[in-house]
Amino acid sequence: MNYLNVESLSKRYGENLLFENVSFGIEKGQKVALIAKNGTGKTTLLNILMGLDIADSGRFTLRGDIKVAYLPQVFDTVANVSVLDAVFDSDNEQVTAIKNYERALQQFNHADTAAHQQLLQSAMEAMDAFDAWNFESKAKEILHKLDLEDYSKNINELSGGQRKKVALAKILLSQADFLIMDEPTNHLDIDMIEWLETFLTTANTTLLMVTHDRFFLDKVCDEIIELDVSGVYRYKGKYNYFLEKKQERLSNQAAEMEKLRNIYRKELEWMRSTPQARSTKSKSRIDNFELLKQQLSAPVAAKDSDFSVKTERVGNKILEIDNLDFSYGTTPIVSDFSYIFKRGERCGVIGRNGSGKTTLLRLIVNELKPTAGKITFGSTIITGYYSQDEINSENDGKRVIDIVKEHAEMVRMSGGNLISASVFLKHFGFGYDLQYTYYEKLSGGQRRKLHLLLVLLKNPNFLILDEPTNDFDIDTLNLLEDFLLHFEGCLLIVSHDRWFMDKLVDHVFIMEDGGKIKDYYGNYTDYKLQRQKEERIAAKQQKIEKPAAVKPKTSVVDTNRRTYKEEQEFILLEKEIAELELMQKQLVEHLASSDISPQDSLRMSQEYANNEQTLDVKTMRWLELSEKMPK
Repeated sequence: MNYLNVESLSKRYGENLLFENVSFGIEKGQKVALIAKNGTGKTTLLNILMGLDIADSGRFTLRGDIKVAYLPQVFDTVANVSVLDAVFDSDNEQVTAIKNYERALQQFNHADTAAHQQLLQSAMEAMDAFDAWNFESKAKEILHKLDLEDYSKNINELSGGQRKKVALAKILLSQADFLIMDEPTNHLDIDMIEWLETFLTTANTTLLMVTHDRFFLDKVCDEIIELDVSGVYRYKGKYNYFLEKKQERLSNQAAEMEKLRNIYRKELEWMRSTPQARSTKSKSRIDNFELLKQQLSAPVAAKDSDFSVKTERVGNKILEIDNLDFSYGTTPIVSDFSYIFKRGERCGVIGRNGSGKTTLLRLIVNELKPTAGKITFGSTIITGYYSQDEINSENDGKRVIDIVKEHAEMVRMSGGNLISASVFLKHFGFGYDLQYTYYEKLSGGQRRKLHLLLVLLKNPNFLILDEPTNDFDIDTLNLLEDFLLHFEGCLLIVSHDRWFMDKLVDHVFIMEDGGKIKDYYGNYTDYKLQRQKEERIAAKQQKIEKPAAVKPKTSVVDTNRRTYKEEQEFILLEKEIAELELMQKQLVEHLASSDISPQDSLRMSQEYANNEQTLDVKTMRWLELSEKMPK
């Protein structure tokens, strides 16, 4: 059943062409990711599909008998609306019953009078009549997972990130047949993202989404549509499959372009040497030459290349943190944290939203003063700090290229060569036209990217990055990852992008309750695997320690004993679980290896994720059978 059909859509703003002749379709049950570089119109395309913008040409058809819900990248709010009203912005009977019940309950809690008791009783009867209890329970679970538990709070009192979560909760509860989502993981911490992955993977819905979160994309979507300079490409598979097939396409494209160049050189020689008076046959050859020239002038995807700036020499002392404490009022954020950084270390910081990740970075760069303890940098250390909230109005009225040249006219690369500031900008997606754009005309994402490049231009040997991947397209993320892989100094990164973290860091700091910071050697995936293993062991131990109930002797068949078939299954499960756990341990060791290739890393990450799902299923069945007495 076809839900969406797009035919030859094109859109341009002034002279800027966003996309041209885009065509694709989405069938019921498909979960599709739309990816492209920043500025190529992903959000505009979604807005056109939702009737919020108009295409210059082409058409699209959305099936008329389905319900569609849209999560925009920016959530516009309405004044004086509570979180509950914003989430339940619908007139159906279930939603009306829930809103009336929540209001009656709130009034009853503030004033327990006979009138309020009667109002609450009527609201509860309406909940029964419309079978709204389960729906309310689901709504509160979603709001809890997204850390939105103050239902009566006015939505305009929330931060931008919290408002985006409200919009997300609203469409997850919409019971829509077709979800269209623009960057759904923005402003979510890792635990929330992993919960949303599970929700969308198991939901019986059709999905089209724009996302730069590659782990999320790989887990949720089974198909990828790429908008590229040379057309629209569709890949029926996960992200790893997309990477493999895209590389094949680019290789074939490069080989074809080389063939065309060879032909062009021969035809150019003929054009220069042939007399002006030509036959009809020669005229045809001239037309073919002009066509060939057009083909060679068409834009092609840029090749990946090693690209890293020269870093300053690093001495023996890097950074020492001694018994660091910091609190907001009576709430501890960092408690008795000590660590000595070593040369070349690559550390990640993970934790829930509000757990103190950014606070730790601000303490290290001396933007905040600790309550106790001290932080000491080595004399040779030059820090580069990227803050996710950086706003610099002083750059208004300046062009991008001029802002960069204020920091460096030339950039010295790791090999010693010098390149111009313009070439440096172009490598990271600031084409020559964009370089002469004024700062105030840049998008938020472009400003953040420019801010990051200015940090890199300082030639630091200790980079401290706070959510550097926000609002970057996948191509830019790959460029940034490649750049940082060749960076020879120390890295300290806060990011909710698990793919980015796994590729770059060799151990993580975990922000825990009470200001405690746990140090784990390995990347985020290693830590998650270890945590899940510990949880399984604890669950098994709890079952073992639970005393078995003494049952009276009876001649009736004991239904709480394992059957012969179940006994054989139980024995086999113990063997399979042990084998899977050993396999997971070996995969973790391989992933932690320094000489593993990016391709093998991606493949092994996917393999261990698949094994983890199998292990969870088998462990749950083992626990179920372990509750029964042996045969």
